[in-house]
Amino acid sequence: MAWNPDTYNRFKTERSAPFYDLLALLNVQPGLTAIDLGCGTGELTAKLAEILPDSDVLGVDSSEEMLRKSQDAARGALRFECISIENQLSKEQQWDVIFSNAALQWVPDHEVLFPKIINRLKAGGQLLIQMPAQHHNLTNELLEELGEQQPYAQIYQGWNRISPVLEINRYAEILFENGSKSMQIFEKIYPLVLEDVDALVTWVSGTALIPYLERLPEDMQSRFRDDYKTLLAKHFPKKPVFYPFKRILMAGVF
Repeated sequence: MAWNPDTYNRFKTERSAPFYDLLALLNVQPGLTAIDLGCGTGELTAKLAEILPDSDVLGVDSSEEMLRKSQDAARGALRFECISIENQLSKEQQWDVIFSNAALQWVPDHEVLFPKIINRLKAGGQLLIQMPAQHHNLTNELLEELGEQQPYAQIYQGWNRISPVLEINRYAEILFENGSKSMQIFEKIYPLVLEDVDALVTWVSGTALIPYLERLPEDMQSRFRDDYKTLLAKHFPKKPVFYPFKRILMAGVF
């Protein structure tokens, strides 16, 4: 997907809040090897590296556009690589810490994905993951609904971005089945207070809206955005818009 780091960072404070909650679940030790799966611009990966003394930290992302910003953060034992999460996991390297903030919701089949990730942890390793609870967020549900309507359904030809994100109880089972010695898994609401529905569309434009627009002819993209805005306005008629955005946070020790 063609990510736009400027659009993504328009809500920089709101998008970074779950990162710091996830970071607080990390058991900080010196001399660790850590990887950030889906590091984006690398700015938050640098925060991860800052609190891990004498540790090697690698941030990986498949978006060249986002990683161009990471060059400002790279230094010392912090480095970045342009590679997909799936290709990174195909390597044999193991890690003391596997960290992923708002990225794994883009990778399919979590029933298969999560055991692969856990298999890349060293004995005693820590897994820390944060994702939007897409199946519980109205902005995602309305995108799926609109994608099934004409004229868009004819163009998508059966495609719709059904989220791979599971319920939190299933993630707990997967961690247990794969050897977790301890875990914390919970869903948390991060309230968004936005000026109006236009601002809410801009929020979604930085992430979930991208694959829907990419599959449309250019002359239909603005119509899709307008129709999506209309759907949102029916659910959020007041100003400012209050949107209870739900996220899943998990930490496990293996």
